[in-house]
Amino acid sequence: MLFHPTDSRSAGSIESRRVVVTGCGLATALGNTWEANALGFREGRSAFRGVRRFPVDRQRVKIAGEVDLPEEFPFPGVSERDLHRTDHGAKMLLWAGEQCMAQAGWSKGSEAPLVFGTTSGGMLLGQDYYRNAIAPTSSRRKQSERSIYYQAQRQVTLLKQAHGLIGSTLVIANACASGANAIGLAWQLVRFGQAERALCGGYDALCELVFAGFDSLQALSPTVCRPFDEHRDGLALGEGAAVFAIETLAGAKARGARILGEICGYAAGTDCHHLTQPHPCGLAAVDTMTRACAVAGLSPGEIQYVNAHGTGTPMNDASETEAINCWAGNTVGDLRVSSTKASVGHLLGAAGAVEVAVCLMALQGQWLPPTRTCRKPDPACRFGLITEPQAASLNHVITNSFGFGGANASLVLGGAG
Repeated sequence: MLFHPTDSRSAGSIESRRVVVTGCGLATALGNTWEANALGFREGRSAFRGVRRFPVDRQRVKIAGEVDLPEEFPFPGVSERDLHRTDHGAKMLLWAGEQCMAQAGWSKGSEAPLVFGTTSGGMLLGQDYYRNAIAPTSSRRKQSERSIYYQAQRQVTLLKQAHGLIGSTLVIANACASGANAIGLAWQLVRFGQAERALCGGYDALCELVFAGFDSLQALSPTVCRPFDEHRDGLALGEGAAVFAIETLAGAKARGARILGEICGYAAGTDCHHLTQPHPCGLAAVDTMTRACAVAGLSPGEIQYVNAHGTGTPMNDASETEAINCWAGNTVGDLRVSSTKASVGHLLGAAGAVEVAVCLMALQGQWLPPTRTCRKPDPACRFGLITEPQAASLNHVITNSFGFGGANASLVLGGAG
């Protein structure tokens, strides 16, 4: 049985508005700028390396997609004291937010709600708190700071303070669909007139607890992450952040803003099948893709590319393959699909947000990001799997984010034209 939130306003009681993206900042293992990431994703580069942030000698897998930030980067509006107390995840969020706000050209003091997705928030500080608490010579020094800055709302509040934004703050923790859900909710707020603009996205940092947990489940690939490959054997973890400035099309045009793309449709649902395993037929995935397209006023045949959730695990990719085949129907042979997790890894709460950025890049540049690690596509894939860089004519694309517990989200994006 499928459950999904409904909004009576979507039935037409309130006229919806077109919503566009006017700013985007991001940080991944491929780089810390739009340009560096666009080049890396377009070429299908792999950004994995041996983990440096914590010991992995006791783990089966020893690589991940780590983000290197500049050692010194002051943020007006955030004190050095606050920066010193935060963790790597918060710093990635602040870095991406700074780029986004500069590109959007929003002034300080703008009214905008903040909606962000994350799965582990400040887990690095949580680890420090626990280790300090159980140490034989435990000191309570800085424990209160760790408990405060560990909380996800504190990290988003710092971003809000840095730019003097006025508005509510909402943090979504809905497994690997968190980033996509955050963007979708922010889009709904603007679309239905509850806000003129919003800042949204997702972030997550690697930490030993999460890495060891996935490794103990044997969910990590001991070889190479290769989504949709017949011999795939697991995912790779990464970290990152992506922040978007979204606003009404009318407002963006009125101030002469550069438009990066349009958010055309969004849907979310839960299949209630299993705590960790997706439904083998991808029922909720079919549902969210279908409803997202319906909201956008498009048929599957009008979607040229799917940025798949594509983790590289046997069950996830099989379920998503079934879902895409079913959703696309007789147009599936013309559809192009890839997973960019082969380049930067699974970013958990940040995955959906970063993948929205990849879709905007592809729409702007008219290219398809390849999954270059896939050598022998699964025979179940009836769609065209992109394994090498190539140009394309793109008008509309869809990106999928699926999480533990059957949380599913799909976003339809269009070009700036």
